[in-house]
Amino acid sequence: MDGNPLLKLASRGQSIWLDDIHRRILNDGTLARMIEADGLAGLTSNPAIFARAITQHAEYAPALAELFPKVGSSLELYEAIAIDDIRHAADLFRPVYERTEGADGFACLEVSPHLAHDAAGTVTEARRLWGRLERENVMIKVPGTRAGLAAIRTLIAEGINVNVTLLFSPERYRDVVEAYLGGLEQRTARGADVRHVASVASFFLSRIDTLVDRLLDEHAGQGRGEARAIRGRTATALASRAYDHYRGITASARWRELAQRGARPQRLLWASTSTKDPRYSDIKYVEDLIASETVNTLPLETLSAYRDHGKGGPGLAAFQEEAPRVLRELATLGIDIAQVTQQLEDEGVRKFSEPFDQLQQWLAERRASKR
Repeated sequence: MDGNPLLKLASRGQSIWLDDIHRRILNDGTLARMIEADGLAGLTSNPAIFARAITQHAEYAPALAELFPKVGSSLELYEAIAIDDIRHAADLFRPVYERTEGADGFACLEVSPHLAHDAAGTVTEARRLWGRLERENVMIKVPGTRAGLAAIRTLIAEGINVNVTLLFSPERYRDVVEAYLGGLEQRTARGADVRHVASVASFFLSRIDTLVDRLLDEHAGQGRGEARAIRGRTATALASRAYDHYRGITASARWRELAQRGARPQRLLWASTSTKDPRYSDIKYVEDLIASETVNTLPLETLSAYRDHGKGGPGLAAFQEEAPRVLRELATLGIDIAQVTQQLEDEGVRKFSEPFDQLQQWLAERRASKR
């Protein structure tokens, strides 16, 4: 195990979480072995992951058959299955949570993607899911939309752990940090304990490069050869800016005051880390994003690839000086990053909503066939 590249990431201050869940790995010991052998420290899920798991894995058939006569809707079916899986995962990660004194060991469940622009609805659903999960080492995933910011502040103030998802821009990340700090400050102002409140901010990577690289290729095709030189560099440049802000916040007097009360920093979590472009390394968004006090959540295929041939390297530090140049060159080419990141946020909400709805339809059809 000493030679496992995944374990070496922990020595550099980075936690590795799994971006996947299905009942087989929970039940057959696979997840438990990964926690032990790979140092796996947490797990994330989303509506698309659950849709794929429930519709493609036979392990769910007995649970569905048992639930069909007991619940009244497809949504209730989905929630019963998802909550059971997340509880199971949280229980497997409980020793990690205790060993790290609440820094790691979390399993994450997302609110309905249809609430992405509904702050009040997000708060209501997050409270309900938090209550049903009945585990302190879970996080409720909330999209980091403009509406989501108010929900994040409220939930943190209530002591509910939050994984802020669908972040693409450093500017929106700054807003999320402000919501987190504001929630903690509201909590301390009324004398409530903040020591067990946890949060991560999930910054998406590969989707950024997929969209920007397409724009760069269009410019290169029009004779702007310099566009090719920054292919695959945008996501890491934006992540570098976000990380700079994280380090600035955690060095601030405002944060020190909260930390003295036992507050935990809201770590950046690198998401969307599978490589989409076959011209890039299959572990690009692992090796490029190594940085202390961060989390990288990997789909199973990417995690296995890094275990097999991860080399480490300088990580995010190598991009600190390059990032401003990359962003200047994008602006020179007329690529509006603010527009790009807003488009990605809108697409991200849709990419979670569509499989969520398809799953509800699939469950409704199975339910009807049993009548």
